[in-house]
Amino acid sequence: MNRLAYTKIFLNSAGVSSNETNVRHYSTEWWYNVRSKSTGGLRLTTTGRDFLKNDLEIQFFKIEFPPETNIQKTNVLLYLDKFITCPYYLTPKYIQVTDDRKAMEISLFSGDLEKYGLIKAIERQKNI
Repeated sequence: MNRLAYTKIFLNSAGVSSNETNVRHYSTEWWYNVRSKSTGGLRLTTTGRDFLKNDLEIQFFKIEFPPETNIQKTNVLLYLDKFITCPYYLTPKYIQVTDDRKAMEISLFSGDLEKYGLIKAIERQKNI
C-alpha cells in the first residue's frame, strides 16, 4: 500500500473526510517524504506518529539501535524506504513500526538496520 492509500484509510478511521484537499494536507503533515511514489515513503513525522498512536490507537513496536548506529547514512535511509512496508517512525536511537512481523525481522538483526537492509537487498537480487 502507498502513502496516499494509508492517508485515506487513517482519515476515514478518524471520521474525517478523505477528500483530495484533506488527503493533500494531512499527507504533508504526517509523512516525512512527500514525493509521489507508488511504494515506500512510509516514514512518519512526529505529528503523524502521534496521530496514529493517540487518535487511532495504533500499536507501535519499538526497536532500539546498537549504540554505534549512524541512522543518517544514505544507504540506511534508502533501505528503510524500500524494505519497511508499514508506517514507521525513526529517531537516531530507535525505530517504531506498526507491523509486528517487521518488528520481529528488525529485532532478529538486533536493530542493526544496515545489516537488515543489506540482507534484504541480497534476497531481492536472488529473486530477480
